[in-house]
Amino acid sequence: MPTLKVNGEEVEFEKGMTVLQVCEQAGAEVPRFCYHERLSIAGNCRMCLVEVKPGPPKPAASCALPAGDGMEVFTDTPMVKKARNGVMEFLLINHPLDCPICDQGGECDLQDQAMAYGFDGSRFHENKRAVKDKEMGPLINTIMTRCIHCTRCVRFSTEIAGVEDMGLLNRGEAAEISTLEKAVASELSANVIDLCPVGALTSKPYQFNARPWELKKTESIDVMDAVGSNIRVDARGNEVLRVLPRLNEDVNEEWISDKTRYACDGLRKRRLDKVFVRGADGKLAASDWSTAFKAIADKVAAASPAEIGAIAGDQCEVEGMFALKGLMESLGVANMDCRQDGAKIDPAVRASYLFNSGIAGVEEADAILIVGSNPRWEAPLINARIRKRWLAGGLKVGVIGPKLDLTYGYDYLGAGPETLKELADGKHSFLEVLKSAEKPMLILGPGAISRADGAAVTAAARSIAEATGMIREDWNGFNVLHTAASRVGGLDIGFVPGDGGLDTAGILDGAANGSVKVVFLLAADEIDTSKLKDAFVIYQGHHGDTGAHVADVILPGAAYTEKPGIYLNTEGRVQMARRAAFPPGDAREDWTILRALSDVVGKTLPFDNLGDLRRAIHAQCDHMTMIDALPGATWGAFGEAGEMASDAFVSPIDNFYVTDPISRASETMAECTRVFLDGADEQGTGTDG
Repeated sequence: MPTLKVNGEEVEFEKGMTVLQVCEQAGAEVPRFCYHERLSIAGNCRMCLVEVKPGPPKPAASCALPAGDGMEVFTDTPMVKKARNGVMEFLLINHPLDCPICDQGGECDLQDQAMAYGFDGSRFHENKRAVKDKEMGPLINTIMTRCIHCTRCVRFSTEIAGVEDMGLLNRGEAAEISTLEKAVASELSANVIDLCPVGALTSKPYQFNARPWELKKTESIDVMDAVGSNIRVDARGNEVLRVLPRLNEDVNEEWISDKTRYACDGLRKRRLDKVFVRGADGKLAASDWSTAFKAIADKVAAASPAEIGAIAGDQCEVEGMFALKGLMESLGVANMDCRQDGAKIDPAVRASYLFNSGIAGVEEADAILIVGSNPRWEAPLINARIRKRWLAGGLKVGVIGPKLDLTYGYDYLGAGPETLKELADGKHSFLEVLKSAEKPMLILGPGAISRADGAAVTAAARSIAEATGMIREDWNGFNVLHTAASRVGGLDIGFVPGDGGLDTAGILDGAANGSVKVVFLLAADEIDTSKLKDAFVIYQGHHGDTGAHVADVILPGAAYTEKPGIYLNTEGRVQMARRAAFPPGDAREDWTILRALSDVVGKTLPFDNLGDLRRAIHAQCDHMTMIDALPGATWGAFGEAGEMASDAFVSPIDNFYVTDPISRASETMAECTRVFLDGADEQGTGTDG
């Protein structure tokens, strides 16, 4: 390997690295504003100047300088220090120096680097330049006089988000970042706030809410989709004020979606903080735990096991579902399901419901077939991974389903099962693309598996995967893209119909025709609640959403930021969420409510604390001890070959911003809906690239 010296110490490096990267590898700190390891190199802030020998007797921008064998690099010579002082002095010529009122204060790279590398005074007395603030939508607040033109935001929106809404206008002192007064129409737009090294772009919903040193910071997991993005929840007292991304190279890198970041204001609205029981007058009235438990126990005692059903929602943690499953089984109930959308998945074969190649595996694929999915709305970060791989070159993408703007080019193959059948029968030309690829990949979305013929669609997709060499010892390219954070965990613990039991559709139909008399909804809201009017409904959840409206008993639970819990993302990765705040009022963690209820119904669950509960989970699913790991899944036969309907595949998400009780309660998400969807062309109606 080639070597160079950094401040007199010899360092080995890989060919193609820049001097800045080698300095970082050697442990020598080099300040920067415009450079970011995930963006293209701009080289326009000049803060990363170093002295290089052999070379001209002047400082060089290390971010854009290729490292060469035998170089000598100095990061702390008098020349470098003087150059950095000068650069910082120039950057601050027009900066308003309004740190006391800036939301970036305390988390500002400009502050930090001015202290560490700047000059202790200013020699400029001329009037400062002022720049008009720009309109960038409901999420991004702008104070453009602060902008130092690092262009990180422009490069992110163009390269990673895949929208060309931001750009740099004019030249020299007249240069301005602008969107031409247009909202940035990307599901990842607010990541530019994290990227901005000064206070030019800040969070509009969070504006003037808190200072960073006032907040308690808790590392947790996002549940707005099934990606399982690693997040940091910042709370003051008992109120969650913001959600920020946390680095995880294998899942979300360092990005999060706008819904993940901003739906948290819905945690304060429409909360269930008291027990409610429906009285003889047909109205819900505040009550207490003992009254509610007795009402439930009486109804359960009067019903046979076949007349009881349970449905788990999309944001439930494993512990709550495991406790409910244990309670149902102790009552002899086989009617339970964690698939609110009715997805036709075989829970007996774990590989049949996982994103088997892993999210990071997208970057290894050279051909991708997307079936019945809109990844841009169902999993924006997986869509960004596909775009990243597409930009690297050599990737062929085929789409069967809705024709959308996915931010990368693709071949549109067809709208529905007819095209899938052609591929399965070996009659479509794209099959050769998959066969000739080294690492082909198939992504099966909820628009394909949640149909009545979902089992036949799954069988056809499996036959394509097996025929094209996707399934082998070193690679499994068969991937199911879920949208529910609870789905894989629920399937792993077996929260599915037992022998002769009813699934979600069966429970709802049974409630409508009177054969199912008691229905337990564990934060389940994405179902047809009109079928539950004649059944006795127990709703345990955190928001007064559709499930609570039809309930006869409401048990207030904790939201995802208010309880510790295990979640498995769409690839089967085991992740741990932690409590950032306490639930309001009488609300409690789901498993504790179910444990107390089990006492009243006479079927006491065999655990008294969270440790005992998790040991019981681990005894059944030992892979759940492997935190932040990808347990392997054995391939097998699944799906049911048969006729597929001719209806086109349609994504179940028609509004990215409101898909669950929390986002439906969020004022910020409502504003995003108004700006981006209402009265405008719906996002994702572009061409195939």
